[in-house]
Amino acid sequence: MLSKLIEWSINNRFMVLMLTFIVTGAGVYSLKEIPLDALPDLSDVQVIIKTSYPGQAPQVVEDQVTYPLTTAMLSVPKAVNVRGYSFFGDSYVYVIFEDGTDLYWARSRVLEYLSQVASKLPPAAKPELGPDATGVGWVYEYALVDRTGGQDLSQLRSIQDWFLKYELQTVPGVSEVVTIGGMVKQYQVVLDPDSLRAYNLPLAKVKQAIQRGNQEVGGSVIEMAEAEYMVRATGYVDDLDDLRNIPLGVNDQGTPILLKDVAQVRLGPQLRRGIAELNGEGEVVGGVIVMRFGENALTTIKAAKAKLEELSRSLPEGVEIVETYDRSALIERSVETLYGKLIEEFMVVALVCAIFLFHLRSALVIIFSLPVGILIAFIIMDRMGINANIMSLGGIAIAIGAMVDAAIVMVENVHKHMEHTEVTDSNRWQVMMEASKEVGPPLFFSLLIITLSFLPVFTLEAQEGRMFAPLAYTKTFAMAGAAFLSVTLVPVLMGYFIRGHVTPEHKNPVNRVLIASYRPLIDMVLHSPKIVLAGALLLVIIGMWPLQHLGSEFMPELDEGDLLYMPSAFPAVSAGKAQELLQQT
Repeated sequence: MLSKLIEWSINNRFMVLMLTFIVTGAGVYSLKEIPLDALPDLSDVQVIIKTSYPGQAPQVVEDQVTYPLTTAMLSVPKAVNVRGYSFFGDSYVYVIFEDGTDLYWARSRVLEYLSQVASKLPPAAKPELGPDATGVGWVYEYALVDRTGGQDLSQLRSIQDWFLKYELQTVPGVSEVVTIGGMVKQYQVVLDPDSLRAYNLPLAKVKQAIQRGNQEVGGSVIEMAEAEYMVRATGYVDDLDDLRNIPLGVNDQGTPILLKDVAQVRLGPQLRRGIAELNGEGEVVGGVIVMRFGENALTTIKAAKAKLEELSRSLPEGVEIVETYDRSALIERSVETLYGKLIEEFMVVALVCAIFLFHLRSALVIIFSLPVGILIAFIIMDRMGINANIMSLGGIAIAIGAMVDAAIVMVENVHKHMEHTEVTDSNRWQVMMEASKEVGPPLFFSLLIITLSFLPVFTLEAQEGRMFAPLAYTKTFAMAGAAFLSVTLVPVLMGYFIRGHVTPEHKNPVNRVLIASYRPLIDMVLHSPKIVLAGALLLVIIGMWPLQHLGSEFMPELDEGDLLYMPSAFPAVSAGKAQELLQQT
């Protein structure tokens, strides 16, 4: 069958070349569109349930919120693990799913079970799903700074929460924008217990009065002069005086009791659970851009930076956006390094082919067929959703050496045929066909065998599988593409490029020097087999000692170019003390 395929390819060489151009175009398009990242995503498929229960101690949160949620999530289909964490005023439940589970299917199942257990939670507990992101979704971070002192922390926080956050969430690929630090402005009502006792007002009545004093209601419509007018009572609180003048009741003399009579009403910061500092210069307001699951990290970061550049022109005078973390630099360095190594490897292969074949046109067969095989791998990667990272590109780099073997052997076989047969325009394609049929099928199956050598990697599971599967996939795709091209495109390219004088192997000066150097060595080895076997066994025994003392790491060191400073303190340390420690260190 492979001989028939070679024959068909040579007889329909124009069609083969046209199909090659189409595949090349599709490969270039896939190369531009494929997502880029530094490392493959090793995160489990998980859905996070965050529940706010303000003012409650961790034990209360555990008993009333975390425990009911975790027990309800145990029966979610395909859930393999449920973890619950309780903090002051907050509960986090992580539902871990089986590998390969669609994230959005998992989120819909969790939401379905969450609706069943929501009625069992306290009224003040408000559960919500976390962002549709993974553990590597933290791709960009910035800080809002006003070095002129015109905006305080509460105003910077308002700019972040009510302006930047909503605009950045419209950027394609952004799942969530998280705010760090600053002061959340709030109205604070500080009640005087003595005044409440004097007016005989319970706390519940004051709370109810404030709630009723901060709402609007509609009164349907009225018709006047052949027109309808909507009736609406405006009652939202706009300033402190609106709060101070909320009536709570009347005293014995019929005088209204106002909120300002029993409490101090003021603007103040919400209780903080964390702070953000920048370069030891003081507190700032920070923003973290979290990328959506499956998106292109580099494209998302570039779009977010462009949006921030556009929004910066609308900020108050003196307020600036300072970049504090940008993963695109790591991605670009990592991918550019591998691309550079691929190009170097490609040039070395071309140079070696030109030197050993001693025929520049013959080297062009490898130079043209190798990129097509790599582009085939990128096409399949794009269709399967495998992003370009260190591991996936590394698989292509590993495969390049084996990918050129078939083309080199076929070119050498054509050279052998040309040494014994004079090639003319009338018999050129017949010579190419006979030479290709002679070695093409064995080479095709040899490449398939090399391709199958990576099949055990596909059996890896969990983090190991997510780490090494991209490498195995891309190497398999590249090798399969090279095997297919060896019996289709390569025979056609040989007919076009292998022309002119071909130097026989025994007249190639490079080959003559290498053969002359190698012949004494192989003669010595063949005449002393026992000594060679003993030496090899001795090397194996010696190598066992350092092998037993080698350390082990799941991943090699990766110089990201960023430093992470994480001082540890007591769990109960206050925000003020944490700020002092940051200033000191």
